[in-house]
Amino acid sequence: MNTYRSDFLNVLAARGFIHQVSEPETLDALARSSPITAYIGFDCTAPSLHIGSLLPIMMLHWLQQTGHRPIALMGGGTTRVGDPSGKDESRRLLTDDAIGENLKGIRAVFAKFLKFENAGGNAMMANNADWLNTLNYIDFLRDVGRCFSINRMLSFDSVKLRLERQQELSFLEFNYMILQAYDFVELYRRHGCVLQMGGSDQWGNIVNGIDLGRRLHNAQLFALTSPLITTSSGAKMGKTAAGAVWLNADQVSPYEYWQYWRNTEDADVARFLKLFTVMPLEEIARLATLKGADINEAKKILATEATTLVHGRAAADDAAATARTTFEEGGLGASLPTVEVSRAELKAGLGVLAAFVKAGLAASNGEARRAIANNALMINDARVTSEKAAIGEADVTENGAIKLSLGRKRHVLLKPV
Repeated sequence: MNTYRSDFLNVLAARGFIHQVSEPETLDALARSSPITAYIGFDCTAPSLHIGSLLPIMMLHWLQQTGHRPIALMGGGTTRVGDPSGKDESRRLLTDDAIGENLKGIRAVFAKFLKFENAGGNAMMANNADWLNTLNYIDFLRDVGRCFSINRMLSFDSVKLRLERQQELSFLEFNYMILQAYDFVELYRRHGCVLQMGGSDQWGNIVNGIDLGRRLHNAQLFALTSPLITTSSGAKMGKTAAGAVWLNADQVSPYEYWQYWRNTEDADVARFLKLFTVMPLEEIARLATLKGADINEAKKILATEATTLVHGRAAADDAAATARTTFEEGGLGASLPTVEVSRAELKAGLGVLAAFVKAGLAASNGEARRAIANNALMINDARVTSEKAAIGEADVTENGAIKLSLGRKRHVLLKPV
C-alpha cells in the first residue's frame, strides 16, 4: 500500500507506474504544495513512436491531470548520438533531414494525450537540438565535462554490459549520458523543470542529471522511473511476429492496434487496464474479478479504451465492430487491413507463399511454408494445404476482396486494383 499524499505520486503508484523515486518524501511534499514541472525525453529514431513509448506518455498524461506541467522533450540533438542503454550494438546514425521528418510524425501523437499551451493547456514540447546543436566543444568540456567521473560512468549498466560482452561502445555513444544530464539542467534553467521521468533503464542517466544540477546550480532535482513492462509470459511489450506496434495509423491500422490489445494474456488484463487506459480504478477492479470466458469481455474493453486514446473513439468502436463481425458473426469486417494487388497478378495466378508475404502475414516464404505445415493459413476461411497453391480471380468474394488469415486472429484483405 503506497503512502504518498500528493495526487500525482498517489495516482502513479496506484496504477503501477512507479519503480524508483529519488527522495520520495521530499518530492511528494513538493508535488503536494505547488505545481511542479517534469519531463520525459523521446528520441526521433523512427517516423512514429510505438507501444514501448506509451507508458512514459501516460506518465506525462497523469502528471498534467493531477495539476502539474509536463514537458515532452524531443531528442532532435541526442538522436544524432544514440542511447546505448539496453542496446547490444551502435544505433544507425540518421541524417538531420531524416530526424526532422521523424519529428513531424512523433509530435502528432502527444496532442492526443496532453493539452498544450496553444490549446489552452500548460504542456510544452521542447527539442534538445535547440541547445545541443550549438554547443562549443571546448567550453562544454570545461563547464560540464569536468563534473563527470569516467570511473563512475563505467559503472552504469548501459556501459558495463556492453564492455562485459566485448561489444563495441563508441566514444560518441559514451557521451550520451552527459548530454542527457545536460538536457535536465538546461530544462531546469529554462523552465524550472525539477523532475525527469523514464524507464528503469534510465535511472543512471537521470541521476547524472541530478548530480550535474547540484554541481552547476545547487539545484534540487528528482528522478522517477517506471518498471520494465513485459507480458506475463516474459515477452517484450509492443512486439509481434509482424514487428513493432506503432502508434501512427499509417503504420499500424486502428483495427490491428485494437487486435493487439484484444490478444492480451489473461494475467495481464488488469495491469494493462491500469497502465494504458484512463478507466477508474474501481471499474478496473471489477473487471479484474472476471474469470474464464468472461475475461474476454475485459479484453475487449481494454482494446477499445486503449485504441480510443491513440486513434479516437470512433475508430476504436469501428475496430470493435469489425472484430465482432469477423469473429463472432462470421462476416467480413470492413475495417480489416487491406493490401492492394494488381488484377494482372491475380489473372496470372499469385502464389500462396508470395500472397501471404505481400499481405504482411508472413515475413518470408519459409515462414509461410511453416505456417502451412502447422495448418495456420487460410484463404477465405478455407485451410491452405499446399505451398504450391495459387490465388486467382475466382477467389475474389462478393465483397470485392480475398480474405487471408493467419490463425484465428490475424486477417488481411487482398483487394484487386
